[in-house]
Amino acid sequence: MKERLEGLKLEALQELKQVASQGELNDLRIKYLGKKGALTEILRGMGGLSAEERPIIGQVANDVRAAIEEVIAEKQDAYERAETEGRLRAETIDVTLPGRPFQQGSIHPLNKVIQDIEDIFIGMGYTVAEGPEVESDYYNFEALNLPKDHPARDMQDSFYITEEFLMRTQTSPVQIRTMEARKGEAPVKIICPGRVYRRDDDDATHSFQFHQIEGLVVDRNIRMSDLNGTLKQFVQEMFGKQTQIRLRPSFFPFTEPSAEVDVTCVQCGGNGCRVCKQTGWLEILGAGMVHPNVLIAGGFDPEEYSGFAFGMGVERIAMLKYGVDDIRHFYTNDLRFLKQFSSK
Repeated sequence: MKERLEGLKLEALQELKQVASQGELNDLRIKYLGKKGALTEILRGMGGLSAEERPIIGQVANDVRAAIEEVIAEKQDAYERAETEGRLRAETIDVTLPGRPFQQGSIHPLNKVIQDIEDIFIGMGYTVAEGPEVESDYYNFEALNLPKDHPARDMQDSFYITEEFLMRTQTSPVQIRTMEARKGEAPVKIICPGRVYRRDDDDATHSFQFHQIEGLVVDRNIRMSDLNGTLKQFVQEMFGKQTQIRLRPSFFPFTEPSAEVDVTCVQCGGNGCRVCKQTGWLEILGAGMVHPNVLIAGGFDPEEYSGFAFGMGVERIAMLKYGVDDIRHFYTNDLRFLKQFSSK
């Protein structure tokens, strides 16, 4: 058996010298040292040896195994080194090459306008309030002085989910929820940004989904002049110190008196142009003094408290600020359009 082991060793070492790949090396390892390999087959015959012969043959077998494993390990290490060196050569970086331009993203123009508006009102002491986009009929209409049979509901063609729940048509429900949470404690001074939904035309100036920011102030002795001064400060910070405002009488069920708010045209400065239809003015938002019924729904006594509210479409403000003539540009994800605002 000793001769067989020595012969196996010579045979294995000779074959290992001629190995040309890692695959062949692995095949030889299995052939000679595997569970069904040649060395194992020889060692199965040790049961027929005498007690004196077994330690001697066992030592020889260990020496044979060690010699074969040593050669295999050396060749395996050589293959791995060669593979690593080849990979390093292939992945060598030429540090003299010019750098590749890095495409940096930017804030979407609508998000930028929302942030700008929030910053302006936060600077005036307002806090930001949010609420659900799926709203109950009560908060979206009834608590805002729009009972179920009110004809003004036709002004807002709505997406109803059930008879009592719908996609909110305005962010005004957040005002009611905030007043309720305050439990009659003043002052309330909030803005409510968010998405709203209406079954509207899909054209250059309308969309079924758009963004609103509404504001609410409730306290003692709040007057229309406070509303006028607040909106004047807002438009001058948003469009420039030269911008003026005017309030035109209007109707909203949740405010009384109500007003449409115009600003001097941002394109011509009030001189008259195609954008303002030669009037020198552009409508940007609606506002008014909070209706007593809305104060009551929010938990405030209208004999003791008063307030004003306003609401604006973010897309409308963005279109005026950036001179965009089609609301759909904001939603088409056209990089040629969006890149224009990367530095604004």
